[in-house]
Amino acid sequence: MNGGDEVVAAPAGPPQPLEWKFSQVFGERTAGEEVQEVDIISAIEFDKSGDHLATGDRGGRVVLFERTDTKDHRGSRRDMERMDYSISRHPEFRYKTEFQSHEPEFDYLKSLEIEEKINKIKWCQTANGALFLLSTNDKTIKYWKVQEKKVKKISDMNVDPKAMGNGSIASSSNSSSSRSFLANGVSPDGPFNYLSNDFSFPSGGIPSLRLPLVTSHETSLVARCRRVYAHAHDYHINSISNNSDGETFISADDLRINLWNLEISNQSFNIVDVKPANMEDLTEVITSAEFHPTHCNTLAYSSSKGSIRLVDLRQSALCDSHAKLFEEQEAPGSRSFFTEIIASISDIKFGKEGRYILSRDYMTLKLWDINMDSGPVATFQVHEYLRPKLCDLYENDSIFDKFECCLSGDGLRVSTGSYSNLFRVFGCVPGSTEATTLEASKNPMRRQVPTPSRPSRSLGNSITRVVRRGAESTGVDANGNAFDFTTKLLHLAWHPTENSIACAAANSLYMYYA
Repeated sequence: MNGGDEVVAAPAGPPQPLEWKFSQVFGERTAGEEVQEVDIISAIEFDKSGDHLATGDRGGRVVLFERTDTKDHRGSRRDMERMDYSISRHPEFRYKTEFQSHEPEFDYLKSLEIEEKINKIKWCQTANGALFLLSTNDKTIKYWKVQEKKVKKISDMNVDPKAMGNGSIASSSNSSSSRSFLANGVSPDGPFNYLSNDFSFPSGGIPSLRLPLVTSHETSLVARCRRVYAHAHDYHINSISNNSDGETFISADDLRINLWNLEISNQSFNIVDVKPANMEDLTEVITSAEFHPTHCNTLAYSSSKGSIRLVDLRQSALCDSHAKLFEEQEAPGSRSFFTEIIASISDIKFGKEGRYILSRDYMTLKLWDINMDSGPVATFQVHEYLRPKLCDLYENDSIFDKFECCLSGDGLRVSTGSYSNLFRVFGCVPGSTEATTLEASKNPMRRQVPTPSRPSRSLGNSITRVVRRGAESTGVDANGNAFDFTTKLLHLAWHPTENSIACAAANSLYMYYA
């Protein structure tokens, strides 16, 4: 303000790499235990608050978990300090309930079996203490309401024998059931002798005679399917995404994206259709789609050619023409037989504010700025050591595995899975060299390979375009074991407000915090 007296704060450097610790595991396998196909987890999703977590499996079940560390300590800060309780405690979850979302079906018109595997789960807005979520298999989307219901019990009418004096109560129904009855319930043997001759009714009546009462002490969680959105997709559904308006959602298959209203299950609007007039001309398919987190008119979808298209619903009812196209130009001389296969994007996620899009292809994670469509602002090599093995991975179909990705709530880090039940965490702030490799086990740091961190290479302007190789390895872990391509960590989710990651290794759900 006054000439040279103004003090300019030095720009803060990138945050320190996080130290990840094991938190919990659900469904842990014992050594040598065989995993049942139906128990393998196929979808993971936190709700917006981070208090609930849902998983879906190949058996069509949805399992819900609820956070416990916030519920148990809702006192004031002073009470917590008096109890010497740490407020920055890491998230802990417990099993809440589960339900059968989808059953195996058979399409008789196409002679096609529809498996029950849950492809995606999305949380909807809560209302009146009830939880709402969408789940989908290959063909059918369902809208579920999970609510606590009081269990009603009827207390039996009975008479206390002590209040009967010398009288006696009739014997059990078994002894009286052998008697024969006439019309209107009259017995030919005479009336029942419920009370003995010397019994007399007290003047105030029998105080212990109780009429049946309906009581409800216990509560149980009930999952009810509110709506079924079916018969709108000819191809397998790969994505569902809620709109920020709370009223609509999209579902995407290989060639089309449909827009639904949550309240209307028998009608949807086709907003994107990439199906050519002649299927022989088909060159790319839709692989993932997601709504913008705050702009209800904007959505993005990715393709098998490695491009991401941003669509504005205000421009046209049928959004075949995109508002923006994000794709990376191919380096000259780098093309091979596998180039197109590994360029296919398996998952995209918007950042919390909607400024950035994270995409995952077979070899890399890419971070895109929606205001800059010339190329990604950062690229992270996930498992570069696999590049010489692409031919083997093509032979055993592993090259077609679809890995998911996620961003931290603060937007400072990104994460994705790999083989041998490993997952990577990268710092995405310019200048950050964080590239951590973790294993989905009780000792997540077991697979750490000590390699010097490489500084990122700046290629652009203030928002630098970065190529970061991460901690590359030779295909052998710290214990000298070869990487296992049969165990893959495809599904993971980052807690919306805290540094906590949930990831699926086969039928086990592992949770970590930093």
